[in-house]
Amino acid sequence: MSEDITLKAGIGSRVQHTLYGPGVIVGVRYAQYLVTFQNSGVKEIDKTDPQFEILYAENVTPEIDTASQSEISLLKILRLWADVNEKVPLGERWSGGMLILKPSDSNMKEKEVPIEVFFHKIVMLRDRLRVLEQQINSHPKLSDEDKINLQQYITRIYGTLTTFNVLFKNREDWFTGEKGSRQD
Repeated sequence: MSEDITLKAGIGSRVQHTLYGPGVIVGVRYAQYLVTFQNSGVKEIDKTDPQFEILYAENVTPEIDTASQSEISLLKILRLWADVNEKVPLGERWSGGMLILKPSDSNMKEKEVPIEVFFHKIVMLRDRLRVLEQQINSHPKLSDEDKINLQQYITRIYGTLTTFNVLFKNREDWFTGEKGSRQD
């Protein structure tokens, strides 16, 4: 049995389909993505559909295409429960910098936080939101409607965090919200 190892987009990836418009991957199956489209609801889309495009890949993992059901199940479990923190580079202009929080009350002392510490906390927040997305989307007791509503709320959280994109060295590490293609 030969194995074809390729990179596959994961849950939270922003996508576009010619017929259904913009959407977010909420589930990954062996040969299909489960996608919530803004205007069309939840659809199963074949991974090889020529009308389907991944705009911004999240949770990208190598996927081994095999005929073994046990291998597919194992990959699903590993993706669901893996809590691997991604190493994300800070923009060079911020390296060695300091975040200064200065209160309006002059009697209070200002707080200085090394920018690397602050940046690490932002990246940890993003990683934990991704894990939360995965847990919501694989939760056995939530209805599809509940999953969609929670996914849309998390997307809005990402949108709120776009202010911090200026800290990231690489654009592909940026937070994106509902208007994911907009320049920040």
